[in-house]
Amino acid sequence: SWLPLLARECHPDARMFLCSLFAPICLDRFISPCRSLCEEVRGSCAPIMACYGFPWPEILRCHQFPSDTLMCIPSVTSGNATHPDRRKAVPRASCRDCELEEPASVKEVLDAFCAHDFVVKVRLSRLNGSSAGLAQFTLDPRVEVLKHGPLLGAQVHDRLRLWLERDATCVRNMTRRSPAGSYLVLGSAHGERLVVLKAYSWQKRDRTLAAAARKWKRHRCRGPREGREWHAGH
Repeated sequence: SWLPLLARECHPDARMFLCSLFAPICLDRFISPCRSLCEEVRGSCAPIMACYGFPWPEILRCHQFPSDTLMCIPSVTSGNATHPDRRKAVPRASCRDCELEEPASVKEVLDAFCAHDFVVKVRLSRLNGSSAGLAQFTLDPRVEVLKHGPLLGAQVHDRLRLWLERDATCVRNMTRRSPAGSYLVLGSAHGERLVVLKAYSWQKRDRTLAAAARKWKRHRCRGPREGREWHAGH
């Protein structure tokens, strides 16, 4: 389905655009999204959908929506010059977001651990076709946290579930080879949002990742300034 790909955060207004169509605001009549809102979302999200062979859906043709001069739902992030604080940077998603990487060496993996905010081992399983909601995979309750960074223990699972729902492109790339599996994911924390930047497939026969995980408990990361060192357990 193309819906999870569009629902991901390929544009800050993508979810508002979808909600205006599938959960519309009703007064005395239907209020549709503005044409400019559709065009902005299409400009950012259509390339991501094309990565997976989905054209921009016919039901979302932008010319059918009214111009901004009529009553409609406008873009929140369209760069209003009088309200520059409301501008948001439109993310540049890639067809290669979260492509699985092959660990070259234990040192490379440890360096990657040091360079990211969090490192967790997760297991994902594909939901059956009748499942409701946008997420197409489920997260196993057992999450092994190797590095929590700014996250509190109770937050990790909830934040990962939110990532699983919102970042369909990343999840699809990770799970392209198998409908279920274990993965080591690394990334950064931005408020309540987790951004996965690197991922490895965790295979029992892969000794490199297992060795890196064992050494991580005693590993000391070298800080970016003045050669400082800090303990990896933080």
